[in-house]
Amino acid sequence: MEIDIIQKKENKVLNRNEIRFDCTYTGETTPKILDVKNKLVALLNTKKELLVIDSIQPNYGEAKATGYAKVYDSKEDLEGIEPKNIIEKNKEPEVHSNEETTEEKSPE
Repeated sequence: MEIDIIQKKENKVLNRNEIRFDCTYTGETTPKILDVKNKLVALLNTKKELLVIDSIQPNYGEAKATGYAKVYDSKEDLEGIEPKNIIEKNKEPEVHSNEETTEEKSPE
């Protein structure tokens, strides 16, 4: 998967940078949001908790997608502006340990 930044625009009013990008994934399935997010974090040299991917739109008949992401100055700005559904789809899945599930199942 290759990511090319098309446009990077500073939005001072909302304390964020807005990123438009192309994602090329020849021979692969359409990438998941979290995979693209991890790649963008590395490309933009930012923190995961400050970046949200708003949308990824695959191009019909091509192994290419166009996306829109936002990098906030602080976590407070992100949580105050972004809708909850966008924040949720950008979260890493929680991993539960086996000990917790075993304790919950055993009657005492």
